[in-house]
Amino acid sequence: MNFQLDFIEDKVEFFEATNIKSLQKQIESQIDENRALMLSVHSVSHQMQVNENGQTYFTAVVHFKKK
Repeated sequence: MNFQLDFIEDKVEFFEATNIKSLQKQIESQIDENRALMLSVHSVSHQMQVNENGQTYFTAVVHFKKK
């Protein structure tokens, strides 16, 4: 019997929230989960948008790579 393990080498995840603290908590939670998969943060890109009602909207893209 042969066992072959395939590891995830790259993973890109997208996050969105209405405030920056919520976005940060989402990202930190996912970083902890991806550590179990032996992935670390390679890069982070984020944006903020304000709509016509003055509400803010935050988005982020996090690129994880194998350690």
